[in-house]
Amino acid sequence: MSSYDVVIVGAGHGGAQAAIALRQAKFDGTIAVIGAEPELPYERPPLSKEYLAGDKTFDRILIRPAAFWQERGVEMLLGREVTAVDPAAHTVTTADGRAIGYRHLVWATGGSPRRLACAGHDLAGVHTVRTRADADRMMAELPGVTDAVVIGGGYIGLEAAAVLAKFGKKVVLLEALDRVLARVAGPDLSRFYEAEHRAHGVDVRLGAVVDCIVGEDGRATGVRLSDGSVIPAQLVIVGIGIIPAVEPLLAAGAVGGNGVAVDAQCRTSLPDVFAIGDCALHANGFADGTEIRLESVQNANDQANVVAKTIAGQDAAYHAVPWFWSNQYDLKLQTVGLSIGHDATVLRGDPATRSFSIIYLKAGRVIALDCVNAVKDYVQGRKLVETAATPDPARLADAGTPLKELTA
Repeated sequence: MSSYDVVIVGAGHGGAQAAIALRQAKFDGTIAVIGAEPELPYERPPLSKEYLAGDKTFDRILIRPAAFWQERGVEMLLGREVTAVDPAAHTVTTADGRAIGYRHLVWATGGSPRRLACAGHDLAGVHTVRTRADADRMMAELPGVTDAVVIGGGYIGLEAAAVLAKFGKKVVLLEALDRVLARVAGPDLSRFYEAEHRAHGVDVRLGAVVDCIVGEDGRATGVRLSDGSVIPAQLVIVGIGIIPAVEPLLAAGAVGGNGVAVDAQCRTSLPDVFAIGDCALHANGFADGTEIRLESVQNANDQANVVAKTIAGQDAAYHAVPWFWSNQYDLKLQTVGLSIGHDATVLRGDPATRSFSIIYLKAGRVIALDCVNAVKDYVQGRKLVETAATPDPARLADAGTPLKELTA
């Protein structure tokens, strides 16, 4: 049985950054990264944007080239899925029955796409966007597609719809709630993006409930809604969230449920086992201590850095301002902070100019900003969130007043 000082399960952003940060922290022990996919670690956000659109090749979205990992003595065990963890023996077992020992285990598996539960969910032509293979399958089918349906009005669905519209496809986007981005943004931003997508030819339908996927000869031909209507589609993209991939940890006794629970050093309740990224359920200081999972590259990287320092014997604790981004058409959305529980919003700038910000307040404190083509607001607004600033809302709304002047 092979054994390593640190075994990292998951070869995404968090897993890759954990290995990088360990070497940066002068950790000289053995490191292995176990990845379910055959590819070296790569950036996932471009899958629904630049990679799907053909603007970036796969080589350009690799986090590091193969030589980087070899030079730093990081062993890549790719194409292997970990199916069990034995915390007493300090081993993990892969699907092929191989046992691998660890001194420290870092769980960075992210999650699997949530799939439709209705009839026809498994027909050919129905896709999720989580891996390179997912994107490659869609790209291969695109030449034969005239009608596409995107199910889900979150970031993944909106980004995929934008790419399909760019390719000249007839796109229908279905959202079961009464607005897009309902779980992550306020109504003002939702309405802006709904209008933008419609202006680009996307048929955005709200309150739309899917009954099933219809098909012929094993391939999807349309989406039937609860009202009985059928939308033609040769391609269906499902973007309705992820399920955190933590089953082996929970089966081994780790505390959790919607993810695996971790402390400020990202330790799980199992000895010498850490968890980071999309699957880590943590008390977040920028959500008033509420236990949440953050599905973002920033969160995965920041938690990876904390774990690496902890393993290397350095003091570290997770307390990073969350930030996110989304590119759709010529719009760059940058978000800082968490708008959870906001009780007021301030509009800064004019959405008609396609450059504006929405500032979220809670009890007078700035807790988050959504900045559309407004990089200065995003950069300067970060300090307002970090310091829980309580500026005059009238001054916040004045686009002529730099936000950096309101941090005192």
